Amino acid sequence: MRTAVRSRRAAVALAVAGALALAGCGDGGGGDGGKDGTGPGQSPSAQRPGVELPKLNGRSVQVVAVWTGPEQEAFGKVLAEFEKRTGAKVSYVPTQDAMLNYLGTKIAGGSPPDVAMLQQVGALKQAVERKWAKPAGAEATAQLEKNYGEGWRELGAVDGTQYGVYFKAANKSLVWYNTAVFEAAGVAEPKTWKELLSTAETVSASGVTPVSVGGADGWTLTDWFENVYLSQAGPEKYDQLAEHEMPWTDPSVAKALTTLAELFGRQELIAGGAAGALQTEFPASVTQTFTGGDTPKAAMVFEGDFVASNIAETEARIGEDAKAFPFPAVGADAPVVTGGDVAVALTANPAAQALLTFLASPDAARIWASQGGFVSPNKSLDPAAYPNEVQREIGKALIDAGDGFRFDMSDQMPQSFGGTPGKGEWKALQDFLKNPEDVKGTQARLEADAAKAYGKKD
Repeated sequence: MRTAVRSRRAAVALAVAGALALAGCGDGGGGDGGKDGTGPGQSPSAQRPGVELPKLNGRSVQVVAVWTGPEQEAFGKVLAEFEKRTGAKVSYVPTQDAMLNYLGTKIAGGSPPDVAMLQQVGALKQAVERKWAKPAGAEATAQLEKNYGEGWRELGAVDGTQYGVYFKAANKSLVWYNTAVFEAAGVAEPKTWKELLSTAETVSASGVTPVSVGGADGWTLTDWFENVYLSQAGPEKYDQLAEHEMPWTDPSVAKALTTLAELFGRQELIAGGAAGALQTEFPASVTQTFTGGDTPKAAMVFEGDFVASNIAETEARIGEDAKAFPFPAVGADAPVVTGGDVAVALTANPAAQALLTFLASPDAARIWASQGGFVSPNKSLDPAAYPNEVQREIGKALIDAGDGFRFDMSDQMPQSFGGTPGKGEWKALQDFLKNPEDVKGTQARLEADAAKAYGKKD
């Protein structure tokens, strides 16, 4: 992904912006598909299967992922279809964000799960280095070559060998907002960081706290930083920092933290202030933005397209009560940061390879897409599978982006630094949210933790 160029990234930003502009005129949360449908009047299993799977009667397969709540329910429908087609029995185990720690314990105990959904590129590399992961089979690889662009295939490969299938992707450069609050305050969607701050001040003056931050989950804060840094410092420095080829004490990091402090340092602009934000988990940061009638706890919340799953737990209708705009440009271009969950086999169970094959097909993607809160990097998925125009256009923009995107920085790092609750980058940015004036101290802590995680001396 290091070869993507600035002009291409700018084109992606424009594609996402255009998609969201069109989506704002679309239908509501119900869209033109039923809750379990893939289009008007169709169920996920009603369409002709496009991928052949083996008969696995008597086989069982265990899958682990971090998904709970609506995401677990939606993924359960995917697994149920796999069971129906193969005869295998699937058990699902939700686990914590520190997936490698969990897997290490299970493997040491002689009972590894068959398939794990890893959230970090770094975690995939570590799983391969520790000889936990099994290469993807010929059938899964064939589906990937047929349905995925080169960039997404490369993200699932280590040293030229294909291991993973990126089943669920994310556009992590979106800000969702309560349309009633914006209308009452007389504000429009901001396009720059300066306009975002001005919009927040106007919304605050109208009587509603402008920004909801799920600071109890450190990964949301890494996403804030990454979007500011990518837009401000540019893709080359972003790549260097992601690989720790540049120290966190670099002036570009100080500049990004100082910019972020322009928002985090204004307690009146954050729902509950820093203390309240640090006690707010991500799901609540969304639902409190779209509940409470004319006086919700916040007017907007930053996060990826998966926010739609949490909005669905409220009475707000996407496209009417809830809309989204691209993360505002801090530098010359608006940022485009993506994330994703990669499926990897950990055992030689034939059912594990069959599940990877299914997850690499549009058949599996179609099922979750119809539920909402999901974006697929599978270019063979019909956009009509998405339940409303907002998600349909976001999904289309991801495919149209080709390979010109930047993957979530923290997900590229060793898990001990970029993906562990209460440690590394998560903890450092939570402390920064509490004390945004301490830019140099935050940089020093980030560099010390990063150097340790990357195996370098302090």
